Amino acid sequence: MEMSPAFPPDFQLILASQSPRRHSLLRDVGIPFTVAASQAVELVSGGPASALAEGNAIAKVRGASLPPRLLPGAFVLGTDTLVCVGRRVMGKPATAEEAAGMLASLSGRTHRVVSGVALVRTADAARRGGSEEVRLASAVTDVTFSVIDKAEIEAYVAAGEWRGKAGGYAVQGLAALFVTGLLGEYSNVVGLPLNLLHRLFRELGFDLVRRGWLSGGGDRESAVPSLSGYNTRTPTAQRSGEKVTRQEEVR
Repeated sequence: MEMSPAFPPDFQLILASQSPRRHSLLRDVGIPFTVAASQAVELVSGGPASALAEGNAIAKVRGASLPPRLLPGAFVLGTDTLVCVGRRVMGKPATAEEAAGMLASLSGRTHRVVSGVALVRTADAARRGGSEEVRLASAVTDVTFSVIDKAEIEAYVAAGEWRGKAGGYAVQGLAALFVTGLLGEYSNVVGLPLNLLHRLFRELGFDLVRRGWLSGGGDRESAVPSLSGYNTRTPTAQRSGEKVTRQEEVR
């Protein structure tokens, strides 16, 4: 069996999330990372789901307890996942009763799973410009559930799988039995849209498949072509010295 090439020694990824599901997704595709706890407070109201998820994601990056020794040009990743049905935006249920209510509202319907991703490449004096660069983006997946009866909801909630899950369910677990359709990235529903992540890394000068730096050292214009399937938007606010690009997947 052929082995994938190793990541270069100057690659460093800090994940601002303690989610076991996100850890597993990164490990499944062989991406090395270090976990940093974040004190950010997640918001589930006050704007569109994509903006909320992206805002939560960058807040996790900014609230992360980063290690004292960061390599120049190290990456810091934050992500947040929300579930939307109708105009209702759901985060993680706090109680079993809240989880049961969420499942009841998802029963027999199609809902949207929205993940915001914030990827930061820290300052590197060796690169042209040398300043920090930020990418904000969101992915959307439509998920359809069969009708879930009251007894099934009670059994699912009793199993405890709802804890720490947006919308009160885990698509990679027992809740897979409820899914009749899925349109979009499956990994997005688990908690981290891997295809979107790969695209953002390429924009910042690193290819996760080839496991190497792209020519141009992260200069978007020379390193990679524009991302098809995305719209680029200018953020309403920008910190001094940051290069920020915000995107949303077109579906």
